[in-house]
Amino acid sequence: MYEMTVKELSKRIKNGTLRVPEVVEYFQRRIQHLNPKFNAFVSVTNPVVDDQADGVLPIPYALKDNILALGTRTTCGSKILEDYESPYDATVNKQLKRAGAILLGKTNLDEFAMGSTTEFSVFGPTKNPWDPSKVPGGSSGGSAVAVATGMAPFALGSDTGGSVRLPAAFCGVVGYKPTYGLVSRYGLVAFGSSLDQIGPITKSVEDAAIVASIISGYDPLDSTSVPRKVNLLEQFGKSVDGLKVAVPREALETDGLDKDVRNSFEDTLKLLKKLDCEIHYVDLPILKYGIAAYYIIAPGEASSNLARYDGMRYGLRAEGKDLDQTYKMSRGEGFGEEVKRRILIGTFTLSATYYEAYYDKALRVRRLFADALAKIFQEYQILTMPVAPVKPYAIGEVKSPLVYYLMDVYTIPANLAGLPAVAVPVDLKDGLPVGVQFLAKRFDDPTLLNLAHAFEAARGEFPSPKIALE
Repeated sequence: MYEMTVKELSKRIKNGTLRVPEVVEYFQRRIQHLNPKFNAFVSVTNPVVDDQADGVLPIPYALKDNILALGTRTTCGSKILEDYESPYDATVNKQLKRAGAILLGKTNLDEFAMGSTTEFSVFGPTKNPWDPSKVPGGSSGGSAVAVATGMAPFALGSDTGGSVRLPAAFCGVVGYKPTYGLVSRYGLVAFGSSLDQIGPITKSVEDAAIVASIISGYDPLDSTSVPRKVNLLEQFGKSVDGLKVAVPREALETDGLDKDVRNSFEDTLKLLKKLDCEIHYVDLPILKYGIAAYYIIAPGEASSNLARYDGMRYGLRAEGKDLDQTYKMSRGEGFGEEVKRRILIGTFTLSATYYEAYYDKALRVRRLFADALAKIFQEYQILTMPVAPVKPYAIGEVKSPLVYYLMDVYTIPANLAGLPAVAVPVDLKDGLPVGVQFLAKRFDDPTLLNLAHAFEAARGEFPSPKIALE
């Protein structure tokens, strides 16, 4: 059952071959046995289910622990919110419940979604299903591992600079970031409000489209929500013959690009040619400035969003001798090192003295970035790059924040420009999965998903990590 797709599970439940209670119990049992080894879930629910397969998607799922779900804690992987109870349901969770989906639990993440490896969590690191000594990617590592190990048929994550796509690639599953504004952010704990987007992590591209179809749509509770409905499945099955695919030359000239990742990417291009797609190499010189712009804009927004955690209204409170000391002690004890680093960077770049030199300049670069990508999409339908320049590496191996931040070089462009992007596994190198990323212009998610679906079909079945119940 753990190898079935969302589509197959749903079909079997609907035709009576499987019963909802036995499906839920099956995945609960896998969580009980496997989670101690992989640390994907930080909390589990005990849902009351009956035999009625109500709704269009009566399937168990997992939720990244920065998305609110009534009746659960939402910790964001941080000590400061360790015991915070969700006061309401995020819009995406409401939509899933309305569709009949059953929440299994909340998944681990880098604290406040600030990270690319799921090492920075108060609950400890999550481990890669292909090799538990390796990182699973982040910040939605718990969600990706839950799906890859068969502890959940699908999961939701959030993507601010690649946090859905990177762990999907490192774990050998599919991660889809919809166009910014298609999926409501109401009930997602904010990191970078102009960058954050909720997206599904699944076993197949079609599953990602099915889940995203349910959670997308206009939401008046989210001021960035777009009043536009996109039929994500409308292109499925159409020929991709003649589709123009752009490959940025600069993506293949990135320092530190692993030879196995490069070889997998070359294999991707060969497969696209077999599908009769047109491959065109293009110039995207601004690509190298994406990291710098992102790591000014995102910390700036984070320093503003995280100002609410002051020990006064909710979360951890450390009593000081006066208000100022209470603030300092609450934040000093509650936030981890990476979160503190980004708050300090953000506060510095937003200060009156340095705003024009840093933050304002980064916003201008972001505009140039969006314009450069829009120009490419005037001529080409798809842009493709690797997901990360490296394969999964050992937990604790990378110590330098700068090296760590460079992991996001290929994923950041989609967030800076608000584009849809999807990561799909290509193959295994030395027993570790390597993925590829496809991007499209804003709101052209159907074309993007159809191309990814066609690529997936041409690639053939991707293996699951062989994990026996212990």
